[in-house]
Amino acid sequence: MNAREYLEILHIAERLKDTPRHCTTSNGRTESVAEHSWRISLMAFLLRHEFPDVNMDKVVDMCLIHDLGECFTGDIPTFIKTDSDRKTEDELLNLWVENLPSEISKDFKELYKEMEAQDTKEAKIYKALDKLEALIQHNESPITTWSENEYELNKTYAFNTVEFSEWLTELRKEILNDTLEKIETGK
Repeated sequence: MNAREYLEILHIAERLKDTPRHCTTSNGRTESVAEHSWRISLMAFLLRHEFPDVNMDKVVDMCLIHDLGECFTGDIPTFIKTDSDRKTEDELLNLWVENLPSEISKDFKELYKEMEAQDTKEAKIYKALDKLEALIQHNESPITTWSENEYELNKTYAFNTVEFSEWLTELRKEILNDTLEKIETGK
């Protein structure tokens, strides 16, 4: 990859800094997709010692690239995203990945294939962190920013995604405790 190709990849990825997500920060500012991707990457990094048998560098890589398709489509909350939305995002992402320098394209394709298959512990951890980060962010955001469906969704979302791991199941329970406290106190 030459310097120009490198810069072009970064210019596309920069779009995620300006791509808003459904969640807000603790101060009520709409968060960006880049901020979400950064935090799930940090979450993965922090779990290195909890999952010593897992290639956490690969999990971090998955977390970093997981929402790059939103450079082209924007973020659509999971509870309203349709199969058609997913198909469009996948097609645009695949077109971009196909045109990347060959070694980078190969790396992305391998990671996306593993992430989609959800057969490895690395892929399962990435997927769990993606969902858990959204719940954590909702708990940190002002409750006035929650949509009506999120009161119930925050109680039930992602339990099935973490069931492969005792540690992540415990984390999900702690997140639920925070959710219930937030709803109870109206914080």
